[in-house]
Amino acid sequence: MAIEKSLSQAPQGLDQLDEMNQEPLMEIEIEDPESVQINIGDLEIEIDPDSEEDGFNQNLAEVLDDRVLATLAEELIDDFESDVAARKDWVQTYVDGLELLGLKIEERSEPWEGACGVYHPLLSEAVVKFQAETMMETFPAMGPVKTEIVGRETQEKKEAAKRVQDDMNYQLTDVMKEYRPEHERMLWGLGLAGNAFKKVYFDPSLDRQVSMYVPAEDVVVPYGASSLEQAERITHVMRKSENEIKRLQHEGFYRDVDLGEPVMTMDEVEKKIAEKLGFRATTDDRFKLLEMHVNLVLEGDEHTDDKGKETGIALPYIVTVEKGTSTVLSIRRNWKPDDKLHQKRNHFVHYGYIPGFGFYCFGLIHLIGAFAKSGTSLIRQLVDAGTLANLPGGFKTRGLRVKGDDTPIAPGEFRDVDVPSGTMRDNIMPLPYKEPSQVLMQLLTMIVEEGRKFAGAADLQMSDMSANSPVGTTLAVLERTLKMMSAIQARIHYSMKQEFQLLKDIIRDYTPEEYSYDPQEGDRRAKQADYDMVSVIPVSDPNAATMAQKVVQYQAVLQLAQSAPQLYDLPVLHRQMLDVLGIKNYQKLIPMDDDLRPRDPITENQDILKSKPTKAFYHQDHQAHVAVHMSMLQDPQVQQIVSQNPQLAQQLQAAMSAHVMEHLGFEYRKQIEQRMGMELPNYKDAEDNDIMIPEQMEAQIAQMAAQASQQLLQQNQQQQQQQQNEQTAQDPIVQLQQQELQLKAQDLQRKVEKDQMDAQLKHEQIQVERERIAADQEKSGAQMALKVRETSEKYDNANENEGARMGMELHKHRSTLEQQRRLEEMRQSVQQRLAESSAQQKPKPQKGE
Repeated sequence: MAIEKSLSQAPQGLDQLDEMNQEPLMEIEIEDPESVQINIGDLEIEIDPDSEEDGFNQNLAEVLDDRVLATLAEELIDDFESDVAARKDWVQTYVDGLELLGLKIEERSEPWEGACGVYHPLLSEAVVKFQAETMMETFPAMGPVKTEIVGRETQEKKEAAKRVQDDMNYQLTDVMKEYRPEHERMLWGLGLAGNAFKKVYFDPSLDRQVSMYVPAEDVVVPYGASSLEQAERITHVMRKSENEIKRLQHEGFYRDVDLGEPVMTMDEVEKKIAEKLGFRATTDDRFKLLEMHVNLVLEGDEHTDDKGKETGIALPYIVTVEKGTSTVLSIRRNWKPDDKLHQKRNHFVHYGYIPGFGFYCFGLIHLIGAFAKSGTSLIRQLVDAGTLANLPGGFKTRGLRVKGDDTPIAPGEFRDVDVPSGTMRDNIMPLPYKEPSQVLMQLLTMIVEEGRKFAGAADLQMSDMSANSPVGTTLAVLERTLKMMSAIQARIHYSMKQEFQLLKDIIRDYTPEEYSYDPQEGDRRAKQADYDMVSVIPVSDPNAATMAQKVVQYQAVLQLAQSAPQLYDLPVLHRQMLDVLGIKNYQKLIPMDDDLRPRDPITENQDILKSKPTKAFYHQDHQAHVAVHMSMLQDPQVQQIVSQNPQLAQQLQAAMSAHVMEHLGFEYRKQIEQRMGMELPNYKDAEDNDIMIPEQMEAQIAQMAAQASQQLLQQNQQQQQQQQNEQTAQDPIVQLQQQELQLKAQDLQRKVEKDQMDAQLKHEQIQVERERIAADQEKSGAQMALKVRETSEKYDNANENEGARMGMELHKHRSTLEQQRRLEEMRQSVQQRLAESSAQQKPKPQKGE
């Protein structure tokens, strides 16, 4: 940033002063990056951004003119009175219905002294039952809060969710000791009036967050408003003592003005509510404050656009007015400092029972108040009729005198009577009172039953259902009976979620970074960061009003799982069932696959024998694991012991087969990856979340995997053929057949050689004979020559016949050898075809088997 020269002349004497002091005129000290301290001589200027926030949160009533405050108070009180008048009928019905609770014992003097003053408990029963059931559902022993992860689940978010859930439940159950009683009071008021409010804020005196119950009569909202977020005004009527006012004034929360003595009056609604509940209250020595959340246009704090021009838009403020003196105590901005939209901050949570036409909902007083009033009237008539029938009254003559006639006659007592004339019967005439009417009794029963059904307080008659009824039928009956209560529970679940979100924001903003206890998982200094990762919701289920309904729902799912167990994750299902039943440490009772760690094959065998879950991992030596598993499975001692329990044997066989197949799957993946020269992508991350890969990459992987699988198939087929050949060569039957063929071939060869030697020997004999004949011819002459010629021809013929015979025999032997060779080739071809057919029908042989 360039610094331009000043247009005006510098003050004289600065140079001399600088030479005298030989010190810099300005010192800037930065100790905190968020704050800057500037020293100019004896003057210190500290720039702290927090001061801007303090200015934003200041009490604007301190700077506004008194006339402006007086006009503002008058207008706000008029608006408050108009809002109260708009809901007058709703309040009157609510106040009149409080009497039907029977909380105050009534001593009746009409129609006579001591008449029946009992109230039928229809309304009280419905309220108490609603409060009890809802309290158990929304505030279990483990705490009312659970968490859900925002966005994609990661291990870090899971651990943060667990810490936030533990911390929120710790805050609501141990730190905020008033939360449970306030929640019970809220449910009581919700059931009666149909409306209840929770005010969530940070209490500086307690240095923590609070969530206080505010009765419906103390929160005034315009009738036309649809919700608290859309309401133009929200007025909280508060009562504070003089000491509380002074303490808040001392802390700077309220203006330090003299309010005088409190106006000790109560309005008609407050008096009636106190009387109906059995209290006697005519005055209240506390100040009546109106804390109004309104939209205003204040002078000096107007809304402006980007160009700094006033727009006339009203901004949200919280204005506190003392009603008795019309004094404004505080005006504070009701939006976040960094919110450019100036959205209203909500501090109230509205709980509704049955929504109506306007802002205020209807409660049990509005719904079954008439039933309770009719039931009260009928039950009083029946009791009074029985009283009159047992102790009847009548007329007597003036002269009749009974000793002690002012007291009733005790059992077994006889009193003296002075009869003026005639008999005593003639001087007394009792009135004809009847016994309690059966028609009235039936009418009372019908009204009470209809009222209970309408209020959802009727009990399910389990005796009307068969013990063998299907779970679906039971679930349908429960849903039909509890449909209205389920809808009410869903509204309460929605409101509690809003309340927990407000509490979560306050805990995140105002609590330290460190937990006040050691969390089970993660770092203790990750508290504020944890709350940004997760969302808090009530532990109640908006789809099931009672535990019985939840249990029946899970039973229906378990029945479906039995028909197709391969489609369900049974450990997760059983874990959820135990969680619904409220079983502690259910995670340890049912281990999950995610909880398992890599183990050696011997330990895996032990786990399988004990019917414990096992899991294979990618990095293991799968061939070694399969070899160990198959060795144990084929061990005769193990087979003998396991075979004593056939059912257990089938379970162990199935578990072992599944585990071995898991190892084989990982081994096949490794072999494919080796031939592809790359690792296949994981479709699950470290937190078991699905990972999507591009379609083009998936297609390329498929093509490479197809080639690698063909290569692996050919290699396995070659290895299998080689193994078959080796096994065939080692077959003793085949070896005997080969030896037999070799012997036959040797014998045939020997015969051929012998025949050749015999033929050669005879040929030599013939040659010798010829030479002898030739010599004889020479000696004997022509005669002898002729004889020799004849003899020679004879021998020649014989020799030719013998040669032909020997040639035929040799040809015969050669044909036999050729047939045997062809038979051997045909036998080997048939065996090879049978082996290939068997290999195609049987599963692929596994290594190590």
